[in-house]
Amino acid sequence: MKGRVAQMTGIEQITVKEFDVPKAEKGQVIMKVLKSNICGSDVHMWEGKHIFKNHVMGHEMVGEVYELGEGVTTDYAGQPVKVGDKICPVYYLTCLKCEACLEGNYNVCTHGSDFQGQVADKYPHFTGSFATHYVIQPNQFFYKVPDGIPDNVVAGANCGISQMLYAMEGSGLKPNDYVVVQGMGGLGLFTSAICDVMGANVIAVDAVEDRLNEAKAFGAKFTIDMKKFPTKEERLAEIKKITGAKGPDMVVDVSGVPSAFDEAVRMAKIGGTVIEIGNVSIEESQCTTIVPGLIVRKCLTVKGILRYQPIHLYRTLQFLARYHDKYPFNSLTDKCYSLDETQLALQKAANKEVKRAIIEPNL
Repeated sequence: MKGRVAQMTGIEQITVKEFDVPKAEKGQVIMKVLKSNICGSDVHMWEGKHIFKNHVMGHEMVGEVYELGEGVTTDYAGQPVKVGDKICPVYYLTCLKCEACLEGNYNVCTHGSDFQGQVADKYPHFTGSFATHYVIQPNQFFYKVPDGIPDNVVAGANCGISQMLYAMEGSGLKPNDYVVVQGMGGLGLFTSAICDVMGANVIAVDAVEDRLNEAKAFGAKFTIDMKKFPTKEERLAEIKKITGAKGPDMVVDVSGVPSAFDEAVRMAKIGGTVIEIGNVSIEESQCTTIVPGLIVRKCLTVKGILRYQPIHLYRTLQFLARYHDKYPFNSLTDKCYSLDETQLALQKAANKEVKRAIIEPNL
């Protein structure tokens, strides 16, 4: 049987290629992709701003079991699986043997990207989710999807939502804490909903009014429009009014803007926590200036988060099963495209003409 993949073949250039769908080897699962979100990092890759280039695109996905390899009878929660079951895989590998894995840091496994970022012509070809099929490798966690969660919602579970659930569950957040969330794109909205469930008071910060309105629907108690408060001094003053002069207990930066980190350090209360997720580039051009003495004098905890522990995908699916009706997760994806329209979908996403585009490879 033939399948198709969308490969990046140059900066801002996508080519759809056709290959034989491989047979499932021992420990593998061949998944038929139902839907795949365009993540912000996919746009960065397409624009040539990422280490992955000329590869099969896509990593946020939901699909169904097409073929089970020898020895695969359950998902990684011990739930029996069969052909046709709806599943969601962790998008990176966990080798269980490298230095990072041996210390329990599975989310930064040194072999995590052995297949992600691979060119299409290299076997097994189907290594990204902008494709009709996807090969789940041995030691690549996957879980059955609970009944009742829309595919549009599940498609983003294995990236942004899982990352934010992992970050917040390990953050020390307490009920009634004040949390500033910088940037109300997908990660910011996920953070708001999770913090709301945990009983915290979310202060959403963004320069786009529509995003701030969405933040309220995702549980934010307060919003700060950067157009109305254009300087960091004005924003800090407004946050102090909201928090009773002490400042927020926690600041979560998912803005992707380097200078936001300096502002986060200035915002956080004495003894507070800053969680940095939005900035992943290590290029010199992405440097920013901070005052280290503020971290010391305020006794701040600063924590960087990359990916998530694999079990958090299972926890995220349970979270969505319980709360997908309370918060408008389904509204975040507003346009679906076929595999042949991947180039157009990426252009629309890069130009912010759509909130969250979805590729449906089998349209």
